[in-house]
Amino acid sequence: MKISIERSDLLKALSHVQSVVERRNTIPILSNVLMTAQSETLTFVATDLDIEISEECPVSVAAPGDITAPAHTLYDIVRKLPDGSQVALEIGADGRLEVNAGRSHFTLPLLPPGDFPKMTADGFTHSFTLKAAELRRLIDKTKFAISTEETRYYLNGIYLHSHDGVLRTVATDGHRLALAEMELPQGAEDLPGIIIPRKTIAEVRRLIDSGESNIEVSVSDAKIRFTYGSAVMTSKLIDGTFPDYDRVIPKNNTKELVIDNKVFSDAVDRVATISAEKSRSIKLSLTKDSLALTVNNPEHGNANEDLVVDYSADDLEIGFNAKYLLDVAGQVEGRDATFFLDGPAAPALVKDSEDPSSLYVLMPLRV
Repeated sequence: MKISIERSDLLKALSHVQSVVERRNTIPILSNVLMTAQSETLTFVATDLDIEISEECPVSVAAPGDITAPAHTLYDIVRKLPDGSQVALEIGADGRLEVNAGRSHFTLPLLPPGDFPKMTADGFTHSFTLKAAELRRLIDKTKFAISTEETRYYLNGIYLHSHDGVLRTVATDGHRLALAEMELPQGAEDLPGIIIPRKTIAEVRRLIDSGESNIEVSVSDAKIRFTYGSAVMTSKLIDGTFPDYDRVIPKNNTKELVIDNKVFSDAVDRVATISAEKSRSIKLSLTKDSLALTVNNPEHGNANEDLVVDYSADDLEIGFNAKYLLDVAGQVEGRDATFFLDGPAAPALVKDSEDPSSLYVLMPLRV
């Protein structure tokens, strides 16, 4: 293989694929990226056996061929080359990859392309197209609630499904739940519930970070595929059953609290400064049009702050994890956040004044 490529094209493609590669691998070939040059196109493929991502970019091909090179090392080299560089890649006489750009010269070890694992991608039963901005929103509104507890593996991702004419994403860790939805795109009718793993969510979110193009989503029983421009990401799904989340969404919470979201989140952040690291508990004491935030920490002291709010129901004291409150507040785009409460032991429902297509549920703490 012998090719010449613009540094910016090479960097863009490598940045998309190298992030899938784990820094530490017991299988050496998984540390490498597969590069195939033919017909003025260079194709990159990287995998961790659960996710595979490929990307294409234009090149000048003097001699076609394929190689596998260390993904992170090659990416770091290209990232540090000057803007506008022309990068030449070729296999040297010693069988190593030679990387040349201006006066910079590197050689990297190679592994046999035949050892590189390929992920099968067939049997997709549903396919639909979303705008990148729509998928970003569905992910951003829910990903913070994904569980990191590996024993409850079925919560380690986002649940994507069709529901009563909408496409819905849900995530929960048992302490909080986040839900977002949009109008059901053509082709997603009868989409079965699938659980997209946390790492896949992070990778596809990185892929569509700033683009405005459409992204095609294809789903089978065991895999999901995202096609975005010249990049294709295929991932295994979590083989598990997502809990019946609808049961935990409160339906009869009648105590309504409307509060300026920024004022509230800033106040929570301030009083939580002295909260215990483990529980991060904060008490909300509600009386008519008044909210008192209180933290009592035997080791670090006490904190309290009073806020003027819109509340006319019975007096109520309820506790929450301060971090969870801040996470939810960070998703509210409107000026006001509306809390629907019931009692000190009942979950709270939170809605955004300007986004009726999302909601959040918070489990209370005993304070």
